[in-house]
Amino acid sequence: MTDSPTADVPPSDQVYTQPPSPGVEPVWTFRGYRLRPSEFTTAMVHFFRAEISRANIWRQRLDTTTNWAVITTGAAITIAFSQTSHHGVIILNSLLVTLFLFIEARRYRYYELWSFRVRLMETDFFASMLVPPFHPAPDWAESLAENLLHPDFPITMWEAFGRRFRRNYLWIYLILAMVWVAKTALFPEIVTSWAEFFNNAAIGNIPGWAILLLGVTFNSILILIGLLTLTMHQATGEVLPRFGAEMHAAPAESSVSAQAEPKRPWYRAARQRKQLLATIITDKPKKISQRILKDLNRGVTGWDGKGMYTQTARTILICALTITEVNYLKTLVRQEDVNAFVIVTPAQEILGRGFMPLKGD
Repeated sequence: MTDSPTADVPPSDQVYTQPPSPGVEPVWTFRGYRLRPSEFTTAMVHFFRAEISRANIWRQRLDTTTNWAVITTGAAITIAFSQTSHHGVIILNSLLVTLFLFIEARRYRYYELWSFRVRLMETDFFASMLVPPFHPAPDWAESLAENLLHPDFPITMWEAFGRRFRRNYLWIYLILAMVWVAKTALFPEIVTSWAEFFNNAAIGNIPGWAILLLGVTFNSILILIGLLTLTMHQATGEVLPRFGAEMHAAPAESSVSAQAEPKRPWYRAARQRKQLLATIITDKPKKISQRILKDLNRGVTGWDGKGMYTQTARTILICALTITEVNYLKTLVRQEDVNAFVIVTPAQEILGRGFMPLKGD
């Protein structure tokens, strides 16, 4: 065999369906497992409900953190306008609200992790049931399986922090700033000059102008973070555009082809999946190649090699695959040749059928 490692990849539809035999119910085949369509659909429905439940729990935790900030802000305002209190309580509450904002941003990243799985199933599994040719996108299961095996936050801490700040906490900080100004200007007496205002704003040995400058700087940094993260749209749990701009710019005459090949959700890029190259040295290349082609549905290439220690001629198999297929490949090889030698190395990029399309610049 002299073809490329990915040249013998079967058509993508064979990865998911198998033609039914007379009197036999159609079977869904994936990673060597054979399930009836009803069994697979039932499992996916239960998994979908579980992920929605998990996402809802973390969404409630987000609301809990916001409630903490609102309650403490209300209590701080009530205390601040009493005759005996100091305006420093507003500054302390601002720091406490910032802590709540950080906690909520961290929780928001977890919420987005579960929401990412829900959106992936909605766009590539359930929605595909309503649009011809009525089967999921070829690589959606890879993305979902990799996320299950190696969970990773879909958004950065900066995006989570900025998004929660713009949605909720901007107004809390605005109210705190106005309350601080009102407390400083009206208590213990109404000020008539900037000198009196700065005198009231002073805390201990720290002059009032320094306190004012510190407050302006603090709030300016928060607003700057909110503005700089405004263009980040990796949050799948929000109502945001799901596809790239090229979908909206497609001409009308291409609607038929677009229907046959649905656009990929832009937030799920196949190039992010870890890709590997497996090298197999075995005395049973024919059997292992057939198992890889049939059960793993991956192309395989054979090279002639020679063991320099034993001077024995051997066939070296090379197979390109993704990280979710490694364990199954090891199982196939072990079942056919327990003495085989398997080397798995990371690949920087794999182009061709079954992976990213090979396109010219």
